[in-house]
Amino acid sequence: MTNQPPAPNSFCFLCCQQGSEPALKAELDDRKWRLAFSRPGFVTLKKVPAANSAAASDDALPEGIFIRTASWSIGKVAGEESDQLASQLSELLRSSNLPKPDLLHLWGRDRLPVGERGFMPGNEPLTEAVADFLAANLHQQELIASPMANQIARPGDRVLDVVMVESNQWWIGWHEVVSAVDRWPGGTFPMNRDREVISRAYYKTSEAIAWSGFQLHEGDQVIEIGSAPGGSVQRLLELGMQVSGIDPAEMDDSIMEHKNYRHFRARGGDIKRHHYSKSRWLLVDSNVKPEKTLTTVENIVQHRDTSIVGMLLTLKLSSYERAADIPIWLDQIRSWGYSNVRARQLATGRTEICVAATV
Repeated sequence: MTNQPPAPNSFCFLCCQQGSEPALKAELDDRKWRLAFSRPGFVTLKKVPAANSAAASDDALPEGIFIRTASWSIGKVAGEESDQLASQLSELLRSSNLPKPDLLHLWGRDRLPVGERGFMPGNEPLTEAVADFLAANLHQQELIASPMANQIARPGDRVLDVVMVESNQWWIGWHEVVSAVDRWPGGTFPMNRDREVISRAYYKTSEAIAWSGFQLHEGDQVIEIGSAPGGSVQRLLELGMQVSGIDPAEMDDSIMEHKNYRHFRARGGDIKRHHYSKSRWLLVDSNVKPEKTLTTVENIVQHRDTSIVGMLLTLKLSSYERAADIPIWLDQIRSWGYSNVRARQLATGRTEICVAATV
């Protein structure tokens, strides 16, 4: 049977990477939100009544570095057959008084931590088949505007969110698109996973650029520290960048042969600063502690011969206990003159965060 929907905008659910739940919960404002049901990669929250908190009267969904996506909940459905679940969902939508959504996003809760046994978030054959069936069914009943499932939403769209927390239990919610991440099904940047890439860094860089909103233009000079074996560089070259890579390890032959790539077989701090002078963008993804990454970057961007306008920095956490240090790291980056500094755990990243910073 369906659960009765809660009062409007009083209950929400969040999706995140498996293992990041403690860091996610630590970011939440307990004056606004109270924890409810949760599973690995899935957290539900109740809004604190306004009488208990003056800040609880707003209608904004929670935001945070480790929140991949957030939805206002209207209930859940449970059953063994898709037809049964779809029927319950239709009933739930009719009783919710929710204005007709523009489109459907359906995805599964992460079944493993990212990278474990090759797992990466994103729709799989089962969820794609269910999403297509459900979108067509709801559209036919005039409960949703578009018959197409998991399309990239437009700014301002109202999206119906269906999370397969288990194959026989779906949580139902909605959100309005206000950011780039809101447009993606499950907050996961849609990419063709069938194409041949050099490494997973290709997907991380694709997502980081899309999330950051950086306006990289063909011909821009980009430098990457920690470039081997070349997955990130592969994506940058596809975008028409002039790329310099810094890494003591070997690069893939296809990258080394590309006319728009040059390689420095060294560490980032060992390169003379004039080699950075023409680069507008800096990417760093080195397997070292965040403090070492930040020391290297500070020595580069604070030098008189460099003029880096934007950076995408990967900071490895090693454990989620290190998330408590993130505000310190972000303040350090701001002290270098970068006024717009944001952080997010990318859907394609592991136990790490991506920091986007611009002057």
